[in-house]
Amino acid sequence: MAASDEVGRLIRGSTTILELLRMFPDGSAAQLMSQIQFPCAHCGGAVREPLTMAAKRHRRDPRAVIEAFRALEAGGPSEEQLAAAVHRQER
Repeated sequence: MAASDEVGRLIRGSTTILELLRMFPDGSAAQLMSQIQFPCAHCGGAVREPLTMAAKRHRRDPRAVIEAFRALEAGGPSEEQLAAAVHRQER
């Protein structure tokens, strides 16, 4: 079977960083990663990491991060969604 670049459009905690980058070939997912200070787009080891794990690794609320990425479909995220995704949790 040939390799495929097709990915689904449903973003959930198990969606990988690589899948997010493929879902948004216009670069909006990579831009959001930069805005929330996730270096994942440039880390060779993290591209296969699930979004929930990436959020936890960077001390972010996984739900807020997932919602910010889901908002990309509608032209978001809003300032509130972005602020929630950027906020670092206490250890």
